[in-house]
Amino acid sequence: MKQRHKRLAAIIGGLSALAVITALLLNAFNSNMVFFFSPSDVVAKKAPQSGSFRLGGLVGEGSLVREDDGLTVHFDVTDNAETINVTYKGILPDLFREGQGVVTQGSFDSVGNFVASEVLAKHDETYMPPEVAEALEKAEQAAKKVDNGGAI
Repeated sequence: MKQRHKRLAAIIGGLSALAVITALLLNAFNSNMVFFFSPSDVVAKKAPQSGSFRLGGLVGEGSLVREDDGLTVHFDVTDNAETINVTYKGILPDLFREGQGVVTQGSFDSVGNFVASEVLAKHDETYMPPEVAEALEKAEQAAKKVDNGGAI
């Protein structure tokens, strides 16, 4: 085999290895990526029906129900347009309250209930995660359009 052919084979082999490594890295990033959805997005079927995602909004007033085991809680997450019931088993953050911003991470169970594996609450009186604020604003704008009969 000529020197030229050996060099070409090495370049092709190196590029092939680089392509395989890049594909594996992108696949790993994609499988670990968690997207944010508002309750309106979930009702509109924009959220994945299988797999984990983040659901954010406000904790519904009067929706917090604790079970007798002391760890399992049920509450509603709303964007003032749609509401999703959430079940969480664990210790809630200290700042978790009804009417406050929250981001939950979890997935739907086999029955279609959202089961959170993690609950994140806002960290002070004025902060709200940007995704939650944007989702609330979009829901309010959509509700105004419906109230006005679609007129802007």
